Amino acid sequence: MEQHSRTDPYTDRYAVRAAGMVPSEIRALFAMVARPEIVSLAGGAPYVSALPLDAVGGMIGDLVAGKGAEVLQYGSAQGDELLREHICEVMALEGVHGSADDVVVTVGAQQALDLITKIFIDPGDVILAEAPSYVGALGTFASYQADVVHVPMDDGGLEPAALRENLDRLRREGRRVKFLYTVPTFQNPAGVTLTTARRAQILEICAEHDVLIVEDNPYGLLRYDGEPVRALRADDDRVIYLGSFSKTIASGLRVGWVLAPHAIRAKLVLAAESAILCPSNFSQLAVREYLATQPWREQIKDFRELYRERRDAMLDALAQQMPDGCTWTRPEGGFFVWLTLPEGLDSKAMSPRAIAERVAYVPGTGFYADGGGQRHMRLSYCFPEPDRIREGVRRLAGVIDQELRMRDTFGETAATGTGVHTPGPGIV
Repeated sequence: MEQHSRTDPYTDRYAVRAAGMVPSEIRALFAMVARPEIVSLAGGAPYVSALPLDAVGGMIGDLVAGKGAEVLQYGSAQGDELLREHICEVMALEGVHGSADDVVVTVGAQQALDLITKIFIDPGDVILAEAPSYVGALGTFASYQADVVHVPMDDGGLEPAALRENLDRLRREGRRVKFLYTVPTFQNPAGVTLTTARRAQILEICAEHDVLIVEDNPYGLLRYDGEPVRALRADDDRVIYLGSFSKTIASGLRVGWVLAPHAIRAKLVLAAESAILCPSNFSQLAVREYLATQPWREQIKDFRELYRERRDAMLDALAQQMPDGCTWTRPEGGFFVWLTLPEGLDSKAMSPRAIAERVAYVPGTGFYADGGGQRHMRLSYCFPEPDRIREGVRRLAGVIDQELRMRDTFGETAATGTGVHTPGPGIV
């Protein structure tokens, strides 16, 4: 107790839910990967330098000069009405046809996750989530004391049979499942996309069990070939849809949104008012002006070409460099590749050795609420130039090769640092 007091004298005063607030695997890496000598395949920072920054800067200057009294004033908790109308135009590209009245603008999609969890979750309620799942969502769910139950995925996305089995089991146990959280398109962290056939099955299963779906879709417009994938929300108005401009305009603006059934929308507005009063009017009107005056569809095409080139650089380098026994996903869009290590290796134990070799990734354990994922890692290709990606993969392959030699010479204890290997569920 005395040791606790010295490190944090307020330990005994915090609410119980504060115990769930812990640093994510990604945030813990930031200080190290900022060093220029390290090739970071860790964070999912979009490449905002690809924007026409002079044009955007001039647009924002004109906006403040011409409408400063509006831009710099408080706004509505629900968000600017004209922006919400533009958001409906953006969602229509994925088959979603909603009313601007049912859109709530948020401080990035992350705040949308927080608001949804806030209004639905009591301590001990169950949230179903893919295995692996987005680390930011898992942190939010933990902070509200939800019990996250993972549902396995494969290369076709969430497995419908496993979803049904989990729902049937939880019903028998008398447990309350509040919603299924899913990133069905170019998933973070796995990069896979839920197939069309499975989308219909997931909607049907959740309807049978009267379970809501929260569809988080920040990457949907970044499909490298063909038209955007049809969103789950396009075929079921009960789906709560989350979107963001962080990947298609700029993450620093922190503008996202929720499209929800009307009654839920009303609760979200009240929750937003209590949390922040209103989102940034400046950011909202900057995005509104961008969508009204800039060639944003063409800019998304430019982003798609840029990220396709980087995806291809990573997949080619992995194919050429990775030791036998490694496998990885092949994303059709988005930012991430999910790599599975050979038996006996632990990505978290290996991470400091990788940093010493000047390459960074995110260990798979950060994407599981149940402590799994030791054999997995997330690799991000969105920010580094293609040559840096190739160099980063070369360094990482060398680290994995060293770990394999240690495993083969000294056994699993040396490779994992624990002596115990528990493969996480999910993609293999």
